[in-house]
Amino acid sequence: MVTNARGFRTDEVAGTDRKTARLAALAERQGLAGIVLSSQHNFAWLTGGRTNRVDAGRETGVAHLLASREGRRWVLAGNIEAERMVSEVLVDLAFEVVQYPWEEERADPALPVRIAAKLVGGANIGTDTTLAGGRNIEPVLAQVRSTLDPSDMSRYRELGAAAAQVVGSHARNLEPGTSESDVATGLAGALLADGMRPLVLLVGADDRLARYRHPVPTTARWHRRMVVAVCAERGGLVVALSRLVTRGADADFDARTRACAGVFASLVEATVAGATGSALYETARLAYASAGFPGEERRHHQGGAIAYRSREWLAHPASSDVVTVPQAFAWNPTITGTKVEETVLLFEDGRFEVLTHDPAWPSLEMDVRGHTLRVPLALGTDAGRH
Repeated sequence: MVTNARGFRTDEVAGTDRKTARLAALAERQGLAGIVLSSQHNFAWLTGGRTNRVDAGRETGVAHLLASREGRRWVLAGNIEAERMVSEVLVDLAFEVVQYPWEEERADPALPVRIAAKLVGGANIGTDTTLAGGRNIEPVLAQVRSTLDPSDMSRYRELGAAAAQVVGSHARNLEPGTSESDVATGLAGALLADGMRPLVLLVGADDRLARYRHPVPTTARWHRRMVVAVCAERGGLVVALSRLVTRGADADFDARTRACAGVFASLVEATVAGATGSALYETARLAYASAGFPGEERRHHQGGAIAYRSREWLAHPASSDVVTVPQAFAWNPTITGTKVEETVLLFEDGRFEVLTHDPAWPSLEMDVRGHTLRVPLALGTDAGRH
């Protein structure tokens, strides 16, 4: 990895050039003169992980990026942020800067669109949020964004390995009787200490694991088993993973978890270039039925494409979304009382790579297209003691 004096990767310059070209081509296809990106996830995508975030509770950040149909790019920012954007955030990325008084944007939310139209010489401006005077094309942007650039790959691998290590280490050292909220607090701190933000952090103990597909942490304490589910973001990219911890043998729980692993493997096998979201949903439906658990696909979504959002799109019966490799997928099949979830990178030649694999975690080896897929199982607490 080569970085510049400020610690940014030098390969992101080429990545931003390629992504700008993709935006220019998208603008041409959509009949747009330019595209304004205001959201935090799209800012991170175009800049290779840099951020316009100040308030993490907002979808949009404090600066906008503009790409023209001709391939030029600008950063549009109020006077509060413009200098920092140029001298710290976007250094080396060759964005032209346009600064305006911060009061003007507060008075006129359409200001970024008006500035963009003037800069690119056309009134048709695409946006990734709802801005007066612009056309929201976020669903189309998601298709472009989720097809990964080579510059995304090394950062994605590092994020997946880091998230797997932090979540696995935390789960291996859980003491029975610990509350869900304490587990979540400790894990959130560990993720933040490694530069990751927990966008989703679910912890379900004992009967809550069986009752709820989204067990938001409570004061309930775990005694027999627990699930920890995380969507972790760093540099804009997101990985998703879940880990199960159990005490004592339970043949039914083990059978359900292994059946869930089979559904996961079926989804990975079916995730190839050109596959549609509706076809992948049907794969899950058939896999549940074949495993003896028909209808489980209706109790929770199965996951889908992942990149700069926790899910770029979901597989469902009416989905027309199409797999466009290289692309990452977070499949999360659930059977009542258990779950399997990992983030997998798919390549043009059919190869796959589990970004969130933890070699220290117990797993089930399964054959997928002639390659070994390791699917996480439940960790017995005795096995987790060191």
